[in-house]
Amino acid sequence: MKGIRVRLTFPEELIREPILALVAREHDVLPNIRRASVEENEGWIVCELDGEARAVDAAIAWLEKRGVGVDYLGDAVES
Repeated sequence: MKGIRVRLTFPEELIREPILALVAREHDVLPNIRRASVEENEGWIVCELDGEARAVDAAIAWLEKRGVGVDYLGDAVES
């Protein structure tokens, strides 16, 4: 299992899409929201993504491909 803390930044066109629900369902990861802010033009979420290492890596790649900014917060935890 792998757990990683990331900050996800959403552009205006993705604000209303259920991105975390989709990534959880399609990649079998468990997002745990730790902090978030959503405005009219942008939003961000600090969350932990837990799951098998391959699933977490695929989820991050999927998020980036969709246009979500992904910043690693440097406190990845192997479990």
